[in-house]
Amino acid sequence: MTQTIQLDAELLYAELRQGVQGLMAATPQPVVLAGITSGGAWLAERLQRDLQLPGECGVITSALHRDDFGSRGMSADAGRTRLPWAIDGRHVILVDDVLYTGRTIRAAMNEIFDYGRPASVTLAVLVSRNGRELPITAGMSLPTGGCHESRSRVLQIAERLAARRIRDAGDGVVRGLRRSGNAPAGAQGAGRKRRDR
Repeated sequence: MTQTIQLDAELLYAELRQGVQGLMAATPQPVVLAGITSGGAWLAERLQRDLQLPGECGVITSALHRDDFGSRGMSADAGRTRLPWAIDGRHVILVDDVLYTGRTIRAAMNEIFDYGRPASVTLAVLVSRNGRELPITAGMSLPTGGCHESRSRVLQIAERLAARRIRDAGDGVVRGLRRSGNAPAGAQGAGRKRRDR
């Protein structure tokens, strides 16, 4: 029996925004936002705008530092890292949509250190799932708790759709998300196994 999982994208985003605002208030200056391609980058851009932060947020791609780069290669949509500020001495709040195994976060941190030596890096994620394979925790996350395998695939699809809806809502297109346990038509790509977060 498949259970229905309902995620309200705007409610999730509002909680993330409040949490990031709290992190920024508790972090010494200078503090900057950087999002991991692609879901984290969308979130960071919207947070930058909604929190009325000066300048631009950074965008980090983890592609070159992934531990499966040899077998997986470079994704066509991997993008490039863009840091519109010097990283040395800054406190970085690293934003991503989903924290799962921790491998993407590790790769993104390696990319950050290629550009310099930040004062600190704090992770803020929209959804934190069980299944960590590395000792990585988020300073701010919205936990989903333990998922049974029957719910896991549905949750993965819903998480990806929620991140997309949040990005679109930042452009004034969509205001929320409600999905049932069955994958919507055309969502096969969104439902592929995501063991790399």
